[in-house]
Amino acid sequence: MMRQLPPPPPPAALPLQHWAADLGHGMRLCLTWLLLALAVAMALAGQAGAATTTATTAAAPLELRDDRPSVNVWPAVSVLADPSGTLLVGDILGSIPRFESPPGTSGTLGVRADPVWLRIPFTVALSSTGIWVLDIDYPVLQRVEIYLVSGGHVTQQATLGSLQPYTQRPLRSRTHALALTMLPGHAYEVLLRIETRGALVLPITLSKPTEWHSRALNEQMLQGILTGLALCLIIYSLAQWLNLRDVLFIQYALLITGSLLFSLHLFGLGTQYLWRDMPWMELHAANLAALIATCGSFLFISQALAGDHPQSWLLRSMRGGAVLCVVLAVLFMLDLLSTRTVTGIVSILGLVPALMGIPGSVRRARRGDPVGTTLLLAWLLYFLATAVVIGVINGWVPVNFWTMHSFQFGATLDMLLFMRVLGLRTKALRLEALDANRERDVMRSLAHTDPLTGLPNRRGLNISLASALSRCSPERMLAVYVMDLDGFKPVNDQHGHDVGDELLIAVTRRLQGHVRQSDLVARLGGDEFVVMAGQLHSLQQAQELGHKLLDAFRAPFSLQNVQVEVGLTIGYAIAPHDSNDAISLLKLADAAMYSGKQGGKFCLRRNTGDLALSSS
Repeated sequence: MMRQLPPPPPPAALPLQHWAADLGHGMRLCLTWLLLALAVAMALAGQAGAATTTATTAAAPLELRDDRPSVNVWPAVSVLADPSGTLLVGDILGSIPRFESPPGTSGTLGVRADPVWLRIPFTVALSSTGIWVLDIDYPVLQRVEIYLVSGGHVTQQATLGSLQPYTQRPLRSRTHALALTMLPGHAYEVLLRIETRGALVLPITLSKPTEWHSRALNEQMLQGILTGLALCLIIYSLAQWLNLRDVLFIQYALLITGSLLFSLHLFGLGTQYLWRDMPWMELHAANLAALIATCGSFLFISQALAGDHPQSWLLRSMRGGAVLCVVLAVLFMLDLLSTRTVTGIVSILGLVPALMGIPGSVRRARRGDPVGTTLLLAWLLYFLATAVVIGVINGWVPVNFWTMHSFQFGATLDMLLFMRVLGLRTKALRLEALDANRERDVMRSLAHTDPLTGLPNRRGLNISLASALSRCSPERMLAVYVMDLDGFKPVNDQHGHDVGDELLIAVTRRLQGHVRQSDLVARLGGDEFVVMAGQLHSLQQAQELGHKLLDAFRAPFSLQNVQVEVGLTIGYAIAPHDSNDAISLLKLADAAMYSGKQGGKFCLRRNTGDLALSSS
């Protein structure tokens, strides 16, 4: 209910007030979500505190034993920054005391622009075979130099990274992995030099080859399932767009495509299968995918919330945001914008569609519209997943299976929730189509049906008669009976039009009760009716049906405590004997009926010149 406040605001201000109220409620809701996400991040960081303390106090090197086929090396990691980027492995071997325990949480060093060296000391048990796989499960690291050192000498080395040729990797996997060959009972250390433009997320493990293959296969299976799901959703949305021509489906496909490309890049599947040995794509894939997803978000959310209002400011503003994403993508592809600049823009721009859509979603949710509640739930998951990822990137949240996959899982749930929005859209389109068909049927019924009796009118009769004549033959004759009530006008004048209308309805019921189910009863207007009877095998059968109709009107009608008597005069013609044309057939039957009226009424006649076949 609207409250009237003196003085009333100008009309143009009312939508702004409603929008501001919804925005305020949405911002409070958004703040609640962000606080919840912060609580999750702090809880995860608190769990990492123990791991950090362990890493700080643990001085002993790791021990590699075959009965522990996989070891997280982070408790033994120490770090040395290389701001100048000039330190070589020989310099590092002479600077071991300068290594320090890593700051922050387990498995991540946050965002660093300079190269960093990691040291991992360990011993190989006498019972071990000495063959282990060093694996860094963060595929987007651009350059990784690995040195295996024993007794102060480098015994094995390799250069990995997303910008290195994939075909030159020691192990053809999506991660940065190297098989280390060592002697049982000896002490070793691994020195890693890592340089990248993004976050230093470093989930490093040492595993036996069989264990590494098993874990790699499990991860590959997971990525295959999630990628397959995304591809199925894209194909489905494109098919629905081709079928329904609703732009919302193509916008959804654009959104999912951007999210899928980002996941393929982040988890190394793009480098492994799609853009192998393409450094340009490796450098541009993440930001291009993010811009595609953001463009799709602008279009999809605005269409879902304001697609029915082409002049809506939300629709126009969000389409402007989509155009901005396209412009940024073109400039970035031409290398007119740096990776760091685009990353900063996307990190802010990616939140804008959700923030702009919150007021409209809140308004819809208050009305009980499931589209609003679905979008709000999707954004809740998005904010939570984003908070975890930001925590990992900045070194606040430890690296593990769930935090590494949080954004991917959140994006997958968002895709499914947005798919529900598409389902609701499809349902709405179907209901609109049903309403349109129902309205069309009503209009057709009004055009072809008598409103008082519900019988076909002259137009409806002509359609049915034309169809029946096409199936008519000498063995399957068609009879058309044109009949007029005898004595209807006196009843109408004496008792009024209401009783007259009730009499016409009663006549309709009596006629329908004395014909076959396949026969048609129609009203031409006034007190004139037509019966069309097909599948007749003889002229005698047509005459008998006419007598049956005539005899039905020998009994009076009881209407509103009034009993009235009306008779019936019938003229009929038979196809194909009398005519095979609808208009001629009706004219012959009408002429026969008129002849019956002139000859005394309450009779059945065929054609104009026939003698009365039956009379009262």
